Parts: sequence; structure tokens; C-alpha cells
Amino acid sequence: MKPCEPINELLRERIAAGDFPSAVYAAAERGSIIYAGALGAAVRVPMTVNTMLGTVYDLASLTKPLVTGLLCAILLERGAIKLDDAAARFLPEFARDDKREITLLQLLTHTSGFPAWRPFYLAVGDVLQTIADEPLQNAPGTKVEYSDFNFIALGVLLERLTGKKLDELARAEIFAPLGLQNTAFNPPFEWRERIAASEIGNAHERNEAGAGGAGYNWREGVIWGEVHDGNAHFLGGVAGHAGLFADVRDTVKIAAQFHAGLSQLLQPETCQLFRTNFTPGHDEARSFAWSLAATKLSTAGPDLPPDAFGHLGFTGTSCWNDASRQRIYVLLTNRTHDKPLPFVNINSTRRTFHSLAQAALNEPQN
Repeated sequence: MKPCEPINELLRERIAAGDFPSAVYAAAERGSIIYAGALGAAVRVPMTVNTMLGTVYDLASLTKPLVTGLLCAILLERGAIKLDDAAARFLPEFARDDKREITLLQLLTHTSGFPAWRPFYLAVGDVLQTIADEPLQNAPGTKVEYSDFNFIALGVLLERLTGKKLDELARAEIFAPLGLQNTAFNPPFEWRERIAASEIGNAHERNEAGAGGAGYNWREGVIWGEVHDGNAHFLGGVAGHAGLFADVRDTVKIAAQFHAGLSQLLQPETCQLFRTNFTPGHDEARSFAWSLAATKLSTAGPDLPPDAFGHLGFTGTSCWNDASRQRIYVLLTNRTHDKPLPFVNINSTRRTFHSLAQAALNEPQN
């Protein structure tokens, strides 16, 4: 494991420009990290904490594939679920005219028809019931619309099907078997000084909520060591769409479980699902819980193959996978920390990172 100077130069430049205060990256091949580095300050407010390779980040929506998607794949192999199962089979709240035909695959590929986001913490009552009551934006199967609704619902489904809370299930089925030491929902307080801090308060979500958020008890201090996402925070820090914390090494270990020939948890044929485009003809190419590089303007960039699969996290995290070469690219930043709104769109940095990492891995290794 060694630093890649072109990647370091890129990230130093973006840190200096104020895009994010810190970054940790890894480029792995055949399950081994070849290049890695840590730059900047993981915490700037209320104190300064320098970034290390072991810095733990709020992975935000990487929770969707790395936990919820992986658990769904495990249960699929065991025959507990099928991709064409109606979600209403497990979630009776969906047994209504507009939602009874929504399938698990549609939830996994964001083709269920649900809108992108709602501040569920402003509603009264059960979150799943609130989701079930929400009018669909599109008919199921007709459009890709990335939505937290889908993976919140899948998280509840996993809990009901197994009788375990999602964090307990993740520990039993993923974290413990892989020997992960720096991965958790609701990380313990003693980890705090090695966790990258996030936003000061929830100014972004407060703006998104608008007038409906008036009177809500918004968080005011630095969000540090607890989940940034408001809905996941409302759900106790554990949800199917967000809440996972991990360092870069553990993130690579989880990502390897989606690669045939590397996975300790899945069979090779199951791993093909993550490279399969289940949404041909749509604006976005989606596989089982992942986005595909075949999508126009994908953050994978121009140098990863069309069947490369990846995902982003709002806090500034990303993970992309080139299964044809058994390569994994992880870039973790905390772009929401010590930064006034609006947060910087770092997609061009992600694309450049992947190109630089791909080029470095293509060079003969000593």
C-alpha cells in the first residue's frame, strides 16, 4: 500500500480550493489495496484533527448497497426472497391499489415510482406507513427516480423477515464474518476523535424542508460522530438508506463482497447481478442496488467500463467497482463540514480520481 502522487496532488488542490476539508482514498486490485492516502483535516470545528487512513467517515447513502443491498443478496441466495416478489408480501402497508405491484427489484433499482425525498421526521407516526401513504410520482417500472423511500422500506423488510434490527443483522451477516473493526451504525463515543466531522447543524435539510420545518427541533452544533442524514437520525441512526460509518480499509473489504472470485459472502452467479443493467432504455442504468457506469455523465468517469458499478454518499463519499479487473475505488471526503451552503458538487473530482487511479493500477507494480 502506497500513496499515488497524482491523486494526492488532485486532492490537495481541491482541499485548498475549499471543496472539502479532508479526503481518504484507496485503489484496490484483487482484494488488495495498492494505493491509498489521507489528506487534510477530518475535523476543523470545534478543534483540529488531522486525517489518517483509519479515519472513519459517515458513508451516508453508501449504506444502501454496502449493507441493505448486500443483505438482500444474501437472503436472495438463501431463497428467503425473490426479485419479482411484491413488496406487499412482506410489507402489508403496501397492499393498496397503487403500490401492491411494486417488486423488490423495483425498490432495489429505484423504479418503484416513489419521489426522491421527504423529511419524514416532520411527519407524525410510523415512517413506513408515511411512505405507504405517499402518492407515487411515477407508475412502478416506468422511470428511474433515485429515492431514499426504497431503501428505508427494504431496511424495514429485512428487519421483519429476520426478526433482527438492521444493525444487529449487519453485524451478524457482514461485519463479524469479515472481521471489520472500524465499521458500525451509531459508532461508540470513544471513536469520536477519529471520525470525520460533518455539517454544523442541518442547514441544508432545513432549507429543503422549507416552511414545513418551522418549529422543528433542528440540530444546531457540529454533527460529529452521529449520522448526518436527518431521516436516519430520526430513525435512531439505523436505516436502510443511511447510517453506516467505516474507514477506507473496511469499505474496500465490504465492496469486495460484490466481486465474483473475491466475495466471502456471495456466490459468483449472484455477483453478476451487480453488473447487470435492469433498467435498459431508461435515463439511468441501474443494477442490483448500484448505479452503472453506462449511465450518461456517470461519476465513474470515462475510463471505467460500462458495467462498472458504484454509488455516492451525500456527505462526500463514493465507491466504484470494476468487476472485470476486480478493482475497487473508494474516495471518502466530508464535503459538508465547515462549509457554508451550497455544498460543492465534487463529481468532476470523482471522475478524475477514477481516471488517475485506473492509470496508476495499469502501471507495472514493483
